[in-house]
Amino acid sequence: MVEEATSAAVVDAFRSAPANAAVITDFDGTLAPIVDDPAAAVALPGTVDALHQLAERYGRVAVVSGRPVQFLRDRLELDQRPPSTLVISGLYGLERVDGRGHSVHPDALEWQPAVEEAARRAQEAAPAGVGVERKGLSVTLHVRNAPQLAGWARSWAEASAAVSGLAVHAGRMSWELRPPVAVDKGTVVADLTADSRAACFLGDDIGDLSAFDALDRMAARSGTVVVRVGVRSPEAPPELIERADVLVAGPSGSLAFLRRLLE
Repeated sequence: MVEEATSAAVVDAFRSAPANAAVITDFDGTLAPIVDDPAAAVALPGTVDALHQLAERYGRVAVVSGRPVQFLRDRLELDQRPPSTLVISGLYGLERVDGRGHSVHPDALEWQPAVEEAARRAQEAAPAGVGVERKGLSVTLHVRNAPQLAGWARSWAEASAAVSGLAVHAGRMSWELRPPVAVDKGTVVADLTADSRAACFLGDDIGDLSAFDALDRMAARSGTVVVRVGVRSPEAPPELIERADVLVAGPSGSLAFLRRLLE
């Protein structure tokens, strides 16, 4: 549940001027429980409803994730509901869906052949237990089902990056290869909150720290309110927990926080 000592005042800051506030969140581990098979991840029941309700009330509501946007569109029911202002940013900012349609960062497209080649080689080389997730503009090696192979996955990803020019990024029990384009959750959050007077971000993993960095910079603007929401789990990085203004317990805690913004 939300730690009340921190949350009461900051929630009021959002509800008092919702048109000038941004509510931004990660997906995996934050809205959706972590599962062994990444393709099986779904948001906790009630979460999708809350996001769409928030989008009707707040100036900017977005999900920023390392997933491809098509996966997020499906999980967030964008095509099953009436048109929404909910923004989806996938693959750490390389893809985006908003009221203007689906866009892809132009610098990322030229790296797609390299990503495909890396994914092909990963599937050929990966020992049993290492999952290879092909995501279009990136490829991720998962070792959740074989943690003893973490060293192999990291070494393979780093060697592949050295040959292909792709960038390697560590994640929760995973290593990802993606285009060396200067975008991440921090640049996305900075763009989404450029005109906001209040903003929060909910996250649980290493990649979410750049979003916290963006809120740090936003906090320097006069009259703004920022809230860094850390989603606790046994695998959450200590730095994220230490930097959070509000701590919640897993996706159920995230849902409770989002619902408070709707009260």
